[in-house]
Amino acid sequence: MIAWDAARVAEAAGATLLEAAPGGPARAAIDTRALAPGDLFVGLTGEHVDGGRFAAAALMAGAWGVLVSPAFASGLSGGAVLVADDPLAALQRLATAWRRELGAAVIGVTGSVGKTSTKQLIAALVSPWRRVAANPANFNTEIGLPLAVLAAPAGTEVLVLEMGMRGFGQIDELARIAEPDVGVITNVGPVHLELVGSLEGVAAAKGELLAHVPVAVIPGDEPLLEPYLRPELDVVRVGADVVLEAFDPPHASIRARELPVALAVPFTARHQLRNLLTAVGAAQAVGVEPSGVVDVSFGPLRGERVELPSGVVIINDCYNANPLSMRAALDDLATQAPTGGRRVAVLGDMLELGAGEAAEHESVGAYAASAGVDVLVAVGPLSAAAMPGAFGGASFVASDAGEAAAVASSVVRPGDTVLVKASRGIGLETVAEALARG
Repeated sequence: MIAWDAARVAEAAGATLLEAAPGGPARAAIDTRALAPGDLFVGLTGEHVDGGRFAAAALMAGAWGVLVSPAFASGLSGGAVLVADDPLAALQRLATAWRRELGAAVIGVTGSVGKTSTKQLIAALVSPWRRVAANPANFNTEIGLPLAVLAAPAGTEVLVLEMGMRGFGQIDELARIAEPDVGVITNVGPVHLELVGSLEGVAAAKGELLAHVPVAVIPGDEPLLEPYLRPELDVVRVGADVVLEAFDPPHASIRARELPVALAVPFTARHQLRNLLTAVGAAQAVGVEPSGVVDVSFGPLRGERVELPSGVVIINDCYNANPLSMRAALDDLATQAPTGGRRVAVLGDMLELGAGEAAEHESVGAYAASAGVDVLVAVGPLSAAAMPGAFGGASFVASDAGEAAAVASSVVRPGDTVLVKASRGIGLETVAEALARG
């Protein structure tokens, strides 16, 4: 968008230009608190307030211009003023136009677990060879994704876009905005079942991405995706076409479509290795043969490892949780070998699982026992009711994160390795923070 003038921005957005401004916007923003001088402020209709109310304040704060509904356009001055009946639809049209202007190869990434880490890995593998942009944090919705596209600078050669799913039709909507060249599905698991009903529903919702791409990178062992594989689709199967041949940390030897790939990675977790294979397949799909050191950071609360002076090791993985990611995290904990300490799992409720939520929590409790967990702290009503009985070993229950922090602080001993994991809404970072304070 940097090179576009106001008339072209308005045309691309399908908006009416009431007042022009010199130059073009650097990016788009929907929150005046995150606004930078030179941005295009888009006033979206929210659940409680219409963002158009803040258009004048945005212009006073240095916005290049504003995009608002007709109800808020009167009297605005001091920058470009664009008007559209539906500012969100206009924002999305503008993003699609900029995506086409970039001419970048676009990789769309979705999945029940691991999509953010896989997005980060793809960007890390591609960045030594191509100019890469990726959506930050959770800019993976019908609002966040177009903002991420519009933030991609001119000259971007590969655009990696995580796509979130909270029901049928959402991935299709995001794919229509981004027009991806490669579709990546990390896995199909019991997430958002209250919206899509079953694992088959999850596969159908994720499979919407495959209708928009010529190349797909998918798990090789997921039959639920088979109905969505068109005959003309080039399918890369992780675990079949891309396989891990050896792993001697930090070195990973991979064979991807018969080509050897040698990488040095800053992690040991097995589930991240699976994400790495997926990322290698995606990188190859845009013409990159990755090699060398993988410079990647997964960010806070995503398996973050903290070593305390007492010898306690915290695996802070409380960004989110569902049955698949819980098992992966417990597998990772099982690989840890505390010296004179124990494996402690502080596990909280997994939300949005639908009618089978009690059975899923019970299953995680049993899995924790099989993974060699010595002590279990179950947090929240679902976990407290189901996990300890299935676990069968030393266990404690807590009603919420605050109580869990107190319980964990009294239970954890020097030398222990502690996994902290739950759905984001449980707020278990409180536990990790309490342990770190000692």
